[in-house]
Parts: sequence; C-alpha cells; structure tokens
Amino acid sequence: MAVAEAQNSAAQRASGSSFYTAMRLMPKAQREAMYEVYSFCRKVDDIADDGGPRDTRLDQLRLWRADIDALYKGSVVSRAKSLAAPAKTFGLKREDFQAIIDGMQMDVVANIRGPDWATLDLYCDRVASAVGRLCVRIFGMEEKAGIALAHHLGRALQLTNILRDIDEDAAIGRLYLPREALRDAGITSTDPATVAADPNLAKVCELVIARAREHFAEADRIMKKCRRSTVRAPRIMSAAYHAILRKLVKRGFAAPRAPVKVSKPLLVLTILRYAFI
Repeated sequence: MAVAEAQNSAAQRASGSSFYTAMRLMPKAQREAMYEVYSFCRKVDDIADDGGPRDTRLDQLRLWRADIDALYKGSVVSRAKSLAAPAKTFGLKREDFQAIIDGMQMDVVANIRGPDWATLDLYCDRVASAVGRLCVRIFGMEEKAGIALAHHLGRALQLTNILRDIDEDAAIGRLYLPREALRDAGITSTDPATVAADPNLAKVCELVIARAREHFAEADRIMKKCRRSTVRAPRIMSAAYHAILRKLVKRGFAAPRAPVKVSKPLLVLTILRYAFI
C-alpha cells in the first residue's frame, strides 16, 4: 500500500509537467521511473526556490544529499526510498542525483547574477544535463550516445528556459545571462531588474540563442543515429522547446515582454508525431 501511494504521489507531481502525456506513453517501468525522477527534481527545486532562510534551505539540501548517499549504500531511507527501484532497474547513477542537488545549491548559496559562461555551463550541466543523464538510462539509450544527448539537449533546454524566464527570474533577484554577453552588449550592470529593462538586452540574448541553437542541432544529430524507440521522449522535449525558442525570437526581447508558452495543440501534435508516426 505504501509503495502504491508513493507511486501515485509521484505521478500526481508529474502531472504538472508539460511532458506528462509523453511520460504516460512509456512502458510501465519506464513511466514510473520517470515519475520518481521528476518528483525528486521537483522537491529539490522547490527547496531552491522557496525563498525562505538560506541556512534552512541549505540544511534541507544536505539532508537530501545524505538520503541519496544512504540509498546507494543500501539503506532505504524515508524520502529517497521510492528511487531505489528505478536506480536498480535502470542503473541510475548516484553522481547524477548529487549533481542536481549541487545545482540547486548554486541557487541557494547566493542569487546568481551574471555568471561567466563557464559557471553558467556548469549550472546547466547540474540542473538540466544531470537530469538528462538519468533519463537517457531510463529510455534505454546506448551509454555514449545517451551521455552526449544529455549534455547537448539539457543545455539547449536550460538556455531556452533562461531566455524565457528573464522577467520571472529578475523578480526574485536572479540573472542567468552570462557576463561576457552582457559586456559585449555594453551592459555593465548585473542587477536583474536593470538588465531586464536595458534596451540592449536583445544583443545579449542573441548570443545565448546562438549557443542554444548549436546544442539543439547537435542533439538532433545524435538522435538521428539512435533507435527511434529510445529517443521518442527526448525528441518531444526538443521539438517543444525549439518551438519556444522560435517564439521567443519572433517576439523579441524589448520590454514589456509577453510570456511565451507552447500551445497545448502543438504539444499534442508533437507527441503524436514522435510517439506514433
């Protein structure tokens, strides 16, 4: 009963994801594993974005770190026990769970404001590509291709998120746009609100867009060489986020900026295309 309740809880959390329908199309073992990974990511992400005292949030992340370590030492602890079966079945790596926590910790230690490209790339690896490394094992991809896909697609998705969420991030004191791009656009401030209102913001975003496109292109190249059954879900994610990026480019970055989302009909068509055609 407890296991079933935990699985239902994970599925309920996953139902808030744009890709819940895509997850539901997977075989049962893969589907339930994805629910659990998504649930874990939501929990630690909520800690990072909570807005409470930093020391309290750091303590909560340390507890999750200890729980993951204990899980891989054979102790089924309360909060991480639902990850035991997916970790064993699909060979999920402890280091990837810990990397995700590392990424959340970067947001908690201090508000990120104008990181250099190297720091931004590390952040993308931890909060996005590490999740991808867990997912590609669940999808059943060959190791080398899966790791490469997680590297590129994770970064493409996260850079798109950064471009989409400039105003939302600025509202909570964060600025993920790289300082080199800010400098090249003639912006000397790293204050999120100031940068968000700067008329040269579009020049900054052009550099981030170019890098996101490079990662999308490399991810597509990798997926074309893989068995279709193993890359259905990542193809859906890539197509949906590529659509967001195109909409962002079309909208532009001059203030005020209207929110950009993928329409439900487009998402459904994308899922149908890669799941059944």
